[in-house]
Amino acid sequence: MVLYEHFGLSIQGVVFTLLATSLLIVSFIDLAYRIIPDVITLPGIIVGLLASTLATSVGISSALLGVVIGGGLFLLIAIISRGGMGGGDIKLTAMIGAFLGWQGVFVTIFLAALSGAVSGLFLMVVKKKGRKDALPFGPFLAIGALLALLWGHEIVHWYLRV
Repeated sequence: MVLYEHFGLSIQGVVFTLLATSLLIVSFIDLAYRIIPDVITLPGIIVGLLASTLATSVGISSALLGVVIGGGLFLLIAIISRGGMGGGDIKLTAMIGAFLGWQGVFVTIFLAALSGAVSGLFLMVVKKKGRKDALPFGPFLAIGALLALLWGHEIVHWYLRV
């Protein structure tokens, strides 16, 4: 409903509804099984690149940069942390970059890190998780991507004013 209100009945609305549906599915799978399936993310990268070229205002250059920056940054984190970030998170972030472009993927990562940190702190306070316990990051990437999609520009402007 929020996507319809934001994009109306348009090709962009259909494309971003597909993205939102994929993110929702990935979130539930990651929460339940701690895996993000390639069968969703790899075709999602291709669909995102095509959509950015043909159906959205992102553009192919920004989408390609989003794939490289999003996936590359998380690959670097995985290498440095020796597995602290999973391959599914890398490919999911690349997929998000394909749909939202390089600026959208930066906003997504910021919001995902923020929401993940707040959730982690809350779970530690209520003694459900310890400092060393891992949280699946896919749902936080999904939240960040949806917020970036809908209100990314407003969030950036608000952040820069603060």
